[in-house]
Amino acid sequence: MNLSSLEIFKYLPASSKAEHSNCKECGFNSCMAFALELAKNSDFINNCPYIDKALFDILNRNKNGSQKEVELGLTQQVKIGGENVMFRHDKKFKNPTAFFISINTDSKDFKQKLDRILKFEINKLSKTYKIDGVLLKGSNFSEDLRLKIEKKGISTLTEKELLNSNLLEIKNKDQSFSETMKYLICARKKAVLENDKYFQNPTYIYLESHKNLIELSAKASFYICKYANLLIFENFDEALFSTLIALRQNIYSDPQAPLQVESKIYEFNEPDEKSVVFLTTNFSLTYYTMANELEELDIPSYLILIPTGGMSVLAAWAAEKLTTDVIAETIEKLNLRQKVKTREIIIPGLLEPIRDKIQEKIPDFKIIVGAKEAYQTKDFIKTYKIENFAE
Repeated sequence: MNLSSLEIFKYLPASSKAEHSNCKECGFNSCMAFALELAKNSDFINNCPYIDKALFDILNRNKNGSQKEVELGLTQQVKIGGENVMFRHDKKFKNPTAFFISINTDSKDFKQKLDRILKFEINKLSKTYKIDGVLLKGSNFSEDLRLKIEKKGISTLTEKELLNSNLLEIKNKDQSFSETMKYLICARKKAVLENDKYFQNPTYIYLESHKNLIELSAKASFYICKYANLLIFENFDEALFSTLIALRQNIYSDPQAPLQVESKIYEFNEPDEKSVVFLTTNFSLTYYTMANELEELDIPSYLILIPTGGMSVLAAWAAEKLTTDVIAETIEKLNLRQKVKTREIIIPGLLEPIRDKIQEKIPDFKIIVGAKEAYQTKDFIKTYKIENFAE
């Protein structure tokens, strides 16, 4: 069973005000700071020469996870399992639920279905995602075909390899959804809380062909959250997997790290050197809400994302992550002056109090105070005037 930072702290010198309390020999400012880091990463365990032996034994026992980690495919590109917590707010889940598509290589539409799978990809938060792997059924395939598929970044499994993998199959087709749900939760509890060896292998569910993709999506969504390590689908639908990948990305993100996108200049509606320029932070929610608004405008535009560690506008400003220096440095780094002849930048309305300071820092641009909320952008643009910009 994993320990929280407070539980770990009880084993450290500062908890009992013993000798060497908060000595900083571990490289952290205090025993509590060290406990917080140990809760996230037990690799730091050897940093403290005064650590209680009982804690040392507990952390070492849990180091490799209560659940076994398994690699799938010829080149073992996909890892599943290795989980040692029940809830993502305790600690980041380790390996995302893998999505495999079952393909009968003897069927007439085999090549067509495989081609669709190989071409499928979506972009989320500046990352590209594909289907994780395919389960090859039938006999009409070779090692060369498998290697060709894996070179595309998609793992392959045969039915025999799946059978010999020692993965724990949850018999979805032989029981009701509620029974499957209870068994998945029970398996994770047995592995994580009780270290039951029978349940230490990762779990998988085989989802047979389903006519109702909404119902299939609902079931798969629950299995991602609680707690399937591998889902094998007979259905392949681009919209279905776009939805499931977006959900999985949220579930398996680090709860202690804000979601952020790459700091760069984003383009909407084929902008040119005379297009309007907006500016905001690289918090993912801020970016996507602004992106939706800018895509719906009938004007070409640019959106500059300032690197704020994934903080929203107000939070970044309050934490001094969104300063005039950072804004000026980002504009210089992204070569905005060479990219556009436009010499006006629209900042979020929430930054109106520092508008003049931004103006002083980048005097060759006119700083315009825009809408306070993303949904107000459309109304704001109706009143906005810019040189060489036609309404």
